[in-house]
Amino acid sequence: MEQFLENQCNPKQLSPQTLAFVGDSVYDLLVREYLAKQANRPVGELNKLKVKLVNCKAQAGYAQLLLSDLTEEEVAVYKRGRNATTQNTPKNANVADYHSATGLEALFGYLYLNNELPRIKELFHKILSNT
Repeated sequence: MEQFLENQCNPKQLSPQTLAFVGDSVYDLLVREYLAKQANRPVGELNKLKVKLVNCKAQAGYAQLLLSDLTEEEVAVYKRGRNATTQNTPKNANVADYHSATGLEALFGYLYLNNELPRIKELFHKILSNT
């Protein structure tokens, strides 16, 4: 995965919600690419499989899985995302899972905007190896 735009930013200066906003898309794209490369399936089937990997409960579990492998800086980013105040929570998720999933998304957003693409791949492969 390579960044599409050339202009740089300092992800340390972005809010955890902004990092999660970007990270949500990065994570979603990784899952979609993974599923598409597995087999050519109907879109409805792909979406059902995607939802199993992209939901608050699953992402909260993946966050816990990755925590012991994260650097100090990555843990700090995850915690900033996890502890960020939010306006709403999805109706099908509990608050703790939602916050933990937001932390994971913030981490992926931070890594992407910091151009740490090999690290994103490493963490995503660890998630896939435990699904």
